[in-house]
Amino acid sequence: MRGCLVTLGILTTLTAMAAFKPAALAGQSTAAKKPWTLTRTPWGEPDLQGKWSYATITPLERPNGQASKEILSGEEVAALNEGARTDADRRDGGAEADLARAYNAYWYDRGKSIGRTSLIIDPPDGRLPALTTEGRRRLAINEEAERTHPYDSWEDRPLQERCIIYHGVPPLPTGYNNTYEIFQTPGSVVILDENIHDVRVIPLDGRPHLNPNIRQWNGDSRGHWENNTLVVETTNYSPRTTFRFPVAAETLHSVERFTRVAADRIDFRFTITDPTTYTRPWTVSLPLAGLPDYHIFEYACHEGNYSIRNVLSGARAQEASDRRAR
Repeated sequence: MRGCLVTLGILTTLTAMAAFKPAALAGQSTAAKKPWTLTRTPWGEPDLQGKWSYATITPLERPNGQASKEILSGEEVAALNEGARTDADRRDGGAEADLARAYNAYWYDRGKSIGRTSLIIDPPDGRLPALTTEGRRRLAINEEAERTHPYDSWEDRPLQERCIIYHGVPPLPTGYNNTYEIFQTPGSVVILDENIHDVRVIPLDGRPHLNPNIRQWNGDSRGHWENNTLVVETTNYSPRTTFRFPVAAETLHSVERFTRVAADRIDFRFTITDPTTYTRPWTVSLPLAGLPDYHIFEYACHEGNYSIRNVLSGARAQEASDRRAR
C-alpha cells in the first residue's frame, strides 16, 4: 500500500509539472518575442553605458586566398573557435615555439569568430588598401629600424611593453582585456579601456579640436550624435604612437560610430583616413558584446617595470656573447 501511495504521489507530481511546463514555456516565448526598446539617459541621449567586449579571433584583414569570401559557414566558425580554445595548449614544435605562444589557454580571452573572414568591411576584399609611395617608404624605414635596433634603449621597445598604451584609438582586439566601460554625462561620453586603463573623455559640446601642435598618445576626440549613433572624430595623434597597421600620426583621422542595437550589443564601426599612407580610406566593423556581470579591476602596468630591465639586460648579455664568439 505504501508503495502504491508513493507511486501515486510521483505520478501526481509529474502530472502537475507537465501541466505547468507549457504555461512556463509560453511565458518564456512571449518574453523572448518582446521587442527591444532603446533606453535613454535622463537627458534624452541613447544609453550606451555599461561594460562591453570587443574580443574576437576574427582577423583585421581577410586571409590571402579568400578575397571573394566574406561570410564563414557554421562549420568553419566552430572549427576556428575550437582552434582558438586549444592552440595555445599545444606543446609541439619545441621550446622556442612553446615560448612564442606565451601563455596557455587559461590566460587568454580572445573571444570567438564573428562569422566573417575579416573585420575590414571596406574595401570589399577585406584587405588594407594599397600604400602610397610615401607610405611604403616610411614603412620600410620603420621596419629597418626595428630589425637593426630593437633593443638599443627602452625607447625602442613597443609602447605596450612600456605600459603606455595598448589597444589604442580606435581599438583592435588582442589576447585578453578587450573591454570598454562607457559612462555618460550631459555634454560628454567617457570610455575606460581596461587594458593599461586608458580613460578617454569625449566632449559633445561642439568645441574644436586642440591646436595641431598639441599631440596625444590616443589623439584628441570630439563627439556628436547623429540620430541614435554616437560619432567620434579623433585627430592630433602623437607621431610616437604605434598601431597594428601602418599610419602617419600627423595625417591620421579616425571616425568611430557607436549604435546600440540590442540590450547586449553595440554596432561599432570605424573608418581610417590617412592620405599620406593609404590610397583610400578603410572601414572596420567590430561588434561590442554586453558584459553585464563583468568586473573591471585595476590593470597595474607601469613603465619602468622589471620586464624592460630584463629585456635590455638580456640584449646586452647577448651582444657581449656575440662579441666573444667573433
